Amino acid sequence: MTDAHRADPRHPDAVSARRAVEAVWRIESSHIVATLTRYTGDFSLAEDLAQEALAEALGQWPVQGTPRNAAAWLTAVAKRRAIDHWRRSERFSDRIATLARDVEREHEQRIQGDTAPWDPDEIRDDTLRLVFTACHPVLSPTSRVALTLRVVAGLSTDEIARAFLVPVSAVQQRIVRAKRALADAGVPFETPPPADRPERLGAVLGTIYGLFTEGHAATAGDDWMRPDLASEAVRLARVLARLQPGEPEVHGLLALLELTAARFPARTDAAGVPVLLGDQDRRRWDRGAISRGRAALRRAEGAGRGLGPYGLQAAIAECHAVAPSVDDTDWSRIVRLYDGLVRVAPTPVVALNRAVAVSMADGPDAALAIVDGLASERAFAMSHLLPSVRGELLARLGRDDEARDAFARAAELSRNARERAVLLAKAAART
Repeated sequence: MTDAHRADPRHPDAVSARRAVEAVWRIESSHIVATLTRYTGDFSLAEDLAQEALAEALGQWPVQGTPRNAAAWLTAVAKRRAIDHWRRSERFSDRIATLARDVEREHEQRIQGDTAPWDPDEIRDDTLRLVFTACHPVLSPTSRVALTLRVVAGLSTDEIARAFLVPVSAVQQRIVRAKRALADAGVPFETPPPADRPERLGAVLGTIYGLFTEGHAATAGDDWMRPDLASEAVRLARVLARLQPGEPEVHGLLALLELTAARFPARTDAAGVPVLLGDQDRRRWDRGAISRGRAALRRAEGAGRGLGPYGLQAAIAECHAVAPSVDDTDWSRIVRLYDGLVRVAPTPVVALNRAVAVSMADGPDAALAIVDGLASERAFAMSHLLPSVRGELLARLGRDDEARDAFARAAELSRNARERAVLLAKAAART
């Protein structure tokens, strides 16, 4: 059998290689792009080089086999492509001089070993350093988050648009403008000094939260959740909490992610079918994550500055975590927490989630009036969220025909296969 046969995209080896490439990219893309950005100092170039390495993998892996350390292979290939790029752009001498200084510095650090002083303010995590760089003040807040989720987390523009309930075209424009603005401003890939971090912190927190949200409920595809993305978000939040121990919202975000991720083991059945909160076996919830989340929430509260949006959401998640069942949950406290959240973060999604809590505390009639009042919000124009909640409320009121139509509309708008199946089943149950 010839190498040309193995490279045929229909050949089993080529199919296997493509799956391996997809799997490595899904798990390691943020680390690869972050490493390349540190190496090149250029966001866009790093992303292009990573894509070129992926293309080379699709050609070589079917013939030579998937390397043992696939991520390192992709990074090494991309670095070689970077050197080729610099040669072509006549910047080779400058870059070689820079790399030589980097190698010399790293060599000195190895020689110093444990005697080198440890700087607690230095960001040693390439991915988190990339997040801080992408959240530079030269960019608008929305552009910072969109760019970081695209470059750091590897989310598609569709996924980012869904996370923020905005059109795909708007996300594309934000990313293009952001890359151009960073290039025009000559923003370096470097650790921001502690004094510059507070003004970037909000965008960094928003980025990590957006990453987790996509892992919690995937925009599209056959899987309801993407645990790899959620795990990376939790890891970044933990690193950030160690880096910024005096910031209560950092601990609030970490608490929210830990307490929410604690439910993951019970959110799907063995076949990957979603299991809703009321049907989950709470014995399968991760008690370690709940303990870590509650400890982080106490640290946020202990700062004495009040809870921000992430801390309030974490407090809501804690109510669920400690309740023995849906019926025994302290819904009145959750409504009060949402009242506070509406004051500090008045978004349509928060208002919709508050309506769900009101339905549990005061009944579906009161909640339906709130939901209908949100129907004209542009954010929900192409989202399945509002018709899904409306269907639940109508079903509880016994208005089956209207509930069926609402669930069908929600299924029509959902782009996740698992979620759509659940909504269609609910619609069918109302016939």
